[in-house]
Amino acid sequence: MKDNVAEEHLYLAFSHQYRDSIFPLHTSISLFLLSYCDCKLFKVFLVPTGEDVGDQCVTKNLAGDLEVHLISRCQLPVVVQSCSLPAVVVKDDKFCRAGLSVVLRHIIQKTFEADPSKKEVLELLGFKKTCLKACAEVSQWTRLCEISIPLAVERFLTASPGHCQAIPPDILLLERKLGEPVRVHNDDKIRRQKLQQQKAGAKAAVPVLGEEATEELKPGEVHEHPPSSLELSVAFSKLLAQEAPEAINREAPHIRRTKTSDLPLLDHVFAEGLYFTVADLVLLPCIHQFLVSSKKQGKNLVNLPLISSWYRRVQEVPGVKKAAGKCNMELLQLPELVSAPEEQLQDSASVPDELEDDHEDSNFIGGPRPTMTKLMENGIEAKFSPHPCPSWTLDWTSLPSAVSPGEGKMSRDRALRKQQQLNNLVAAVTKLAKPGDLIVDFCSGGGHVGIVLAYMMPSCQVVLIENKELSLIRAKDRSDELGLNNIWFIQANLDYFNGTFNIGVALHACGVATDMVIEHCLRARAAFVISPCCYGFIQNTVKFKYPRSHQFKEILSYKEHMILCRFADQTAVQLPPERRLIGKQCMGLVDLDRAWAAEEHNYSVQVISMEPESCSPKNNMFVGIPT
Repeated sequence: MKDNVAEEHLYLAFSHQYRDSIFPLHTSISLFLLSYCDCKLFKVFLVPTGEDVGDQCVTKNLAGDLEVHLISRCQLPVVVQSCSLPAVVVKDDKFCRAGLSVVLRHIIQKTFEADPSKKEVLELLGFKKTCLKACAEVSQWTRLCEISIPLAVERFLTASPGHCQAIPPDILLLERKLGEPVRVHNDDKIRRQKLQQQKAGAKAAVPVLGEEATEELKPGEVHEHPPSSLELSVAFSKLLAQEAPEAINREAPHIRRTKTSDLPLLDHVFAEGLYFTVADLVLLPCIHQFLVSSKKQGKNLVNLPLISSWYRRVQEVPGVKKAAGKCNMELLQLPELVSAPEEQLQDSASVPDELEDDHEDSNFIGGPRPTMTKLMENGIEAKFSPHPCPSWTLDWTSLPSAVSPGEGKMSRDRALRKQQQLNNLVAAVTKLAKPGDLIVDFCSGGGHVGIVLAYMMPSCQVVLIENKELSLIRAKDRSDELGLNNIWFIQANLDYFNGTFNIGVALHACGVATDMVIEHCLRARAAFVISPCCYGFIQNTVKFKYPRSHQFKEILSYKEHMILCRFADQTAVQLPPERRLIGKQCMGLVDLDRAWAAEEHNYSVQVISMEPESCSPKNNMFVGIPT
C-alpha cells in the first residue's frame, strides 16, 4: 500500500440515528462504502443539522473501526459551506468534491490508488468506469439511485406510525427496472452462450431472478452446484476472478449463425445488470431500511419479488456481510417470493407519470418554417440587442501563457476563436462586477472563463463548478501555475451547489444545463452572463418543461418547440448560408423564450450576438440583471 497519500477530509451530514442507520441516508451509504472498501484514507467528520446533538449520541454504533469527529456547519471550510453534503476536500485545499455519486466514486478511486491490489474495488465503477458518472440532472438512473430512492425511504420511515403507507413509487420503479432486459457491453457473446445453454436443455432455460443458491459465498470459494442461470454464473465468476467454464465458451455453428435479434435477452443479477457495482452499494442501505420497516409493519412484499431476490443476492457478494456487520446492519434473511396475481400487481405497481421515461415522440418530421411562421403571426421574432462593447478585447499577448486557452490541446485557429469568445464574456462580466463579488463559473470545463476572470479581477472570488474531474484538475494546475489565491474548485453536479453569489457565468453550457444555470442565478438573485450550446439536446426533464415562458407556452406545443431546438443546432460553417440563417433565427427564438422566462422573475435580460459572430457557430449570449 502507498503511504504518501494526502489526508482528505470527508464531511457527512447528521440529522439523527434510526435503528441501525444514520440519517440522512447519504451518510449511511458513504459509511457503508468506506467499510466495504476497508478504507481509512479519510478523516471523517459528522456535521449535525441540529443544535442538540451530543458526542455520545453521534458516535455510538457507528462503523466499528472508523474514527468519527463532530464539527459544526460554521466550522466547515468555506468552499464546503457552499455545497450539499457529503463532500470531500484535501486539508487546507480549495478543491472540493460534493454530492453522493462524486464522493463515492472518489472514495473508490483513492482506495485503489492507495492499494492497487484491491481490483475488486475499482470494478465497482463498472464498464469504462462510468457507473453513476452521468449527473442526476440528466440521467434518470443516477437520479433514482442518488436522490429519489434515498428520499423516498426517508419519507417512508418518518411517516406517522398509524398511517397505512403504500409502497413508494420510486421503489416500484426500481422493481420495474430490475425486470427490464439487461444491456451490457459485448452482450452478444453472452446471449449466444445462453441460447446454447437453452438448446442443450440446461436448467436455466427460463431463468428466474429469485432462484439462487442460499449459502453465502466467501472470497475464493464457489458453489459446489452451479448457479441456476448463465447470468449468475457470469456475474459471480467475475466477482471471484474466475473464468467461466470452458464448455460455456464454445459455440456450435448454428448458434453462431443465429441473428442477434433472435437471441434470448439477459436478466438482471445486480442493479445495473450482470455485474456488482457501486449502484448496488448505494441501494443496499436504503432498501434494507425499507424492508426492515415493511416487515415491522407486517407488509407483504409479494409485489417486490425482484427487489427481494436482489437483496438476498447482494448478501452473497464477498465483503458485503462483513461491511454490514461493521455498520451494525442486521441484514434480513428473506424467503423466496412468488409474484402476486396479475390484477394485484396492476393495482399496486403503478408508477406516476413524472417517474416514467418521457415517451413523447422525439422523431420530429418537417422543417421549422411552420413553427416560425406561427410565432411571427403572433408578433414574435428573434430579437438581438446591440453589443455593448463589440470591439473590446483582452491584450492576450501581455497575459501569462497559463491564462490563455491556447495552453490546452487546441489548434491555433480554435485557440483564437476561444479567445474571441472569452473577450465577449469577460467584457460583460467586467461591466457587472464590483470588488468583493463572488463569481461562479458554471460548467467550467478546463477553466477557460474562470481562470481569466480570477486573474483579471483579483478583488473578486471566483468559483469553478464542473462535473468532470479531469477537466477541473487541469484548471487547478493552471491556477497553481499562476499562483491565484482567489479561486475555488468544486467537482459536483449543479444541484449540489447551494451557495450565494453575485454573478453566474457559463460558456457553452450544453442543452438543459443553460436552464439549470439560469435557475441557480434566479434563486440567488445573481446577474448572469451565459452562452448556450447544444440546443438539440434540450428536452423535457423532471425539473424543466419546454417552452419556458408563458408567451411561448400559449402559442407552441412541446413538439413545436423541439423543432426549433433541433434546427437551432444547424449553424455550422460548412452548411449553406440560408440554412445557417434559419439556424441562427431558431437559436434566437429558443433563447428569447428563455429570456422572457427569466424576466417573469423580475430580471432584465438581453440576448446578444458575440463579436465577431465567426468566433463560434453557437454565438448567442444572455446578459441578465435582477431588477
